[in-house]
Amino acid sequence: MSDAATALLDRLVGHFRQREGRQGTIALHEPWFRGHEWDYVKDCLDTGWVSSVGAYVDRFEAMVAEACGTRFAIAAVNGTAATHVLLHALGIGPGDLVVVPALSFVATANAVAHCGAVPAFIDIDPATLGMSPAALRDFLAGECEWGGGLLRHRASGGRVAVVMPVHIFGHPCDMDGLNAVAAEYGLPLIEDAAEALGSRFRGRPCGGLGRAAMVSFNGNKLVTTGGGGMVVTDDEALARRIKHLSTTARVGKGWVFDHDEVGFNYRLPNLNAALGCAQMEALADTVARKRGLAQLYRELAEGIGGLSVFAEQPWAEGNYWLNAVIFEAPRKRDAFLDASNAVGLQTRPCWRLLCDLPMYRDAPRGAGGLEAARRVESRLVCLPSSAFLHPGPVAEVRS
Repeated sequence: MSDAATALLDRLVGHFRQREGRQGTIALHEPWFRGHEWDYVKDCLDTGWVSSVGAYVDRFEAMVAEACGTRFAIAAVNGTAATHVLLHALGIGPGDLVVVPALSFVATANAVAHCGAVPAFIDIDPATLGMSPAALRDFLAGECEWGGGLLRHRASGGRVAVVMPVHIFGHPCDMDGLNAVAAEYGLPLIEDAAEALGSRFRGRPCGGLGRAAMVSFNGNKLVTTGGGGMVVTDDEALARRIKHLSTTARVGKGWVFDHDEVGFNYRLPNLNAALGCAQMEALADTVARKRGLAQLYRELAEGIGGLSVFAEQPWAEGNYWLNAVIFEAPRKRDAFLDASNAVGLQTRPCWRLLCDLPMYRDAPRGAGGLEAARRVESRLVCLPSSAFLHPGPVAEVRS
């Protein structure tokens, strides 16, 4: 194992095993239930309101809308479903192109494919790990052209329909730069904020920085409902449209069950929303602890050559959903992954680039290449990031 990998692992083991006395496997990310979760879920069971309607759904939507700084929020069964119905509501369909970063979880591209559309992969900015505004501009200016009032990808002929950056590991993208490029080409911009609840860009919450956004509540997120997602937006008409589509396109009231188009059964059960309400009450504390853990990792890695701890930009306030280190060489990363997992520290590499997955190998991509994304993919390691791994600072859990 390389000197960098050995030094970092020794310090991590020393902290978690010797200083804190943690035994067994230290997972990459675990949920944490320390508030009213039992009370709210039991209330659903006691009252029988466990399915897709109930007071907790409305409350959860209001809490997430407030956290994202938006007027509206529409809950869905998971993050992929939320992204799918958002894209569908925006009119994305077969042959359209949705511009996404090459580095992201597969659900980003899958939601595009569910619409019959095609993801177009853009390089990242290594300073943020998110979509590069310069790479986006290069793609739109060099690979696309106007025809019939539409911006089309020259090679495929597909309409370029929307730009969808992703806040990787909860770090905000350069939204000023991305919004400026999207506006220059008349394209709507929506955020894949699956990992970014509680993160801020220049003081503004992620999720409220574009036309609309999606947030995830999977079991490994800061706030979990077991499974779940949500669309947030300030656009009232779009919010109504998504609510209609996600609730089977039902029309009528009372006992009338009519439907006016093909909709989706993407409703989030009240039982899940109850869990989410309790989790949202602890969001400030969770973010504070995650940020404290990030500072701890920076201190543990100080002075070790051959690696760097990924840290936020001066204009960002990230939630550090996953903490990450970037090694100078892939072999050092691989050695660290092997050794850390062998001693019960669950670390993981970054996702495989979306453009390299078999179902997306023929999708469009920036002609300038994906050098930054490939460099990060081959050198990045995610560290254990559960909020309870850091004892504080602690914010008040509100109810």
